[in-house]
Amino acid sequence: MQAQDFLVELGTEELPPKALKKLAEAFLAGVEGGLKDAGLGYAKARYYAAPRRLAVLVEALATQQPDRTTQLDGPPVQAAFDADGNPTKAAEGFARKCGVSLAEIDQSGPKLRFVQNIPGQPATDLLPGIVDAALAALPIPKRMRWGARKTEFVRPTQWLVMLLGEQVVPCEILSQQAGNLSRGHRFHHPDQVTIASPAAYAETLRSAHVIADFAERREIIRSRVDTLAAEQQGTAIVPADLLDEVTALVEWPVPLVCSFEERFLEVPQEALISTMQDNQKYFCLLDANGKLLPRFITVSNLESKDPTQIIEGNEKVVRPRLTDAEFFFKQDQKQPLETRNERLANVVFQADLGSVFEKAQRVSSLAGFIAERIGGDAGRAARAGLLSKCDLATEMVGEFPELQGIAGYYYAKHDGEADDVALALNEQYMPRGAGAELPSTLTGAAVALADKIDTLVGIFGIGMLPTGSKDPYALRRAALGVLRILIEKQLELDLNAALQAAVEQYGSRVKAEGLVALVQDFIFDRLRARYEDEGIDVAVYQSVRAVSPTSPLDFDQRVQAVQAFRRLPEAETLAAANKRVSNILSKAEGMVSKQINAALLQETAEQALASAVEAAERSVAPLAAQRQYSATLEQLAALRAPVDAFFEQVLVNADDDAVKANRYALLARLRGLFLGVADISLLG
Repeated sequence: MQAQDFLVELGTEELPPKALKKLAEAFLAGVEGGLKDAGLGYAKARYYAAPRRLAVLVEALATQQPDRTTQLDGPPVQAAFDADGNPTKAAEGFARKCGVSLAEIDQSGPKLRFVQNIPGQPATDLLPGIVDAALAALPIPKRMRWGARKTEFVRPTQWLVMLLGEQVVPCEILSQQAGNLSRGHRFHHPDQVTIASPAAYAETLRSAHVIADFAERREIIRSRVDTLAAEQQGTAIVPADLLDEVTALVEWPVPLVCSFEERFLEVPQEALISTMQDNQKYFCLLDANGKLLPRFITVSNLESKDPTQIIEGNEKVVRPRLTDAEFFFKQDQKQPLETRNERLANVVFQADLGSVFEKAQRVSSLAGFIAERIGGDAGRAARAGLLSKCDLATEMVGEFPELQGIAGYYYAKHDGEADDVALALNEQYMPRGAGAELPSTLTGAAVALADKIDTLVGIFGIGMLPTGSKDPYALRRAALGVLRILIEKQLELDLNAALQAAVEQYGSRVKAEGLVALVQDFIFDRLRARYEDEGIDVAVYQSVRAVSPTSPLDFDQRVQAVQAFRRLPEAETLAAANKRVSNILSKAEGMVSKQINAALLQETAEQALASAVEAAERSVAPLAAQRQYSATLEQLAALRAPVDAFFEQVLVNADDDAVKANRYALLARLRGLFLGVADISLLG
């Protein structure tokens, strides 16, 4: 079968830069899906994307759809004809469904059957529909119209190239007639460009000052920015999202170094970086100590004969933004940070839960409570909690919302607050996302925990539980944050006690009955997904959950121990034995004693097990007290042999009630040893 390269390029007005890469990837996926559905084979396909174009190049595309046969079974022959051989309604209906007369239906088998040979269509007939469907399916939240047309797309279309080999695929899509004429760079080469063949596409546009390959432009920018930064004795900050956005803004990238006045460096560098990245799409430079340099890199979309003009233009544009940041910073420092709580007393946190200032007061009290229990300083934690929301009322955060916490840190330092108090104002929001940085100080950890627990208790307490699709207060993220801080920083905290303290602070504002258990379950439920991501079986999680530890750190230590225990050769047998013991004891309706009467131990196997259990109790007691759960389970693994012998040789439900009760007591002691770590009966 013959094959030729295929190219489609849709030219538009400038596409949304933040969406360009996703649109291009979706366009490619749509075209490939359409080709697959049509049965058109090809070697490989790729996308091109630039500010004014989306394109897909398919190599070695089959020029003809293969012939295919379809087969449709109908009703059984005996149901298709009556006793006189006349067709029934079932037969006539089947023929109508197939769009043919009954005479064209195969009646030779047990069922009526319609076999149709469908000749393949030329690719040129199928490609317009495939491209049109792919464009219609692009993830465009809001489409626009232009001129008097009813056509809708993300931006007005300007041209369309569709080539199969060297031949134009005749069609009209999105109000554009297909041809072989593209366009070059808007300024360097505004004329039309003839695309001779799909394979010549990228190089033809390159000669017209357009680098159509998104990945190539991205790498050019990244490499050149790094080189320029090194020439300035610095390192560029190149966030992946910003790099993608800048790549989507230019067709012919030319990075240039610009500068700003050093006096602006007195402003928190996070504010300067934020405004230069978010508003101007610049790459900022840091020195070897991580301090901002008075330099930045802009990426021009043209190769100017006088780049100084572009540099000066960007420096002129950024100056007012930096001046604003400087003004807000100096204004905010004219009054102590703590005075901002007066304004926050009139700002609602949540209608049923009071003001932001009231939240800060609750966080302050709870942070002190938590700090005492995790080894921190209760006084400094309480102080940080009281100041925790103050920067929300500053001019700086009003202008740069992403600086909440960061601004608070600088203002607290200016006011002479302790270092860990100042740091806590930023660390309260940590972790800011999955895998993000955790608080570095115990004061910061206490405030972060208090803030998250207060929100969880308050929102749950007024019945606003998150649903599968809605979590407006980010309660899942808060719960995961609590777990990460306590587990990864190895901090011991009784979550039940902390939640109870949080509930008491709200008083009548929340429905307290069952609230602690509800929130605690919600938090521990988050651990299941965490462990699944780590490759830990859900049965391990459930075995620990069954014994209800209230400390996340303790919970994690048990999970890690059980996971290690599962790898032991004795694990499977002991898990099965525990399951058997659990079933036996469950039928005793809670009447089981744990006192073993040695005189009633009749069989050698039960005497051996009793001795092994008593020895195990003595050996694991100090281990369990120190939470050496892995060592505990390793010791208990030695019980496999006496347990196996017991169940092989001893009838638990003996005829003598006293003997039976004694054997139940022995099994209860055995099971209690394992329940000190987890319910391993759930591992079976």
